[in-house]
Amino acid sequence: YRLSKDIGIPQTRISEIVKGNRRITADTALRLSKYFNNSAKFWLGLQDDFDIEEEKNHKKAELNAIKQHTRNAA
Repeated sequence: YRLSKDIGIPQTRISEIVKGNRRITADTALRLSKYFNNSAKFWLGLQDDFDIEEEKNHKKAELNAIKQHTRNAA
């Protein structure tokens, strides 16, 4: 409750982000960065990391079917 009040966003937004049901937007990242004295890119980077892990889990079989590129010796 304190965080949402201090940065001016609804408590439900914080709860949904924590549960993984809502993304960290640029607006939220800017507010969090100001509050915690770090960069908005830090928060967006966390979101990107989360998104990548989620996609890897959802598309595991599809990604495993992709053959890795190998360079031919010249």
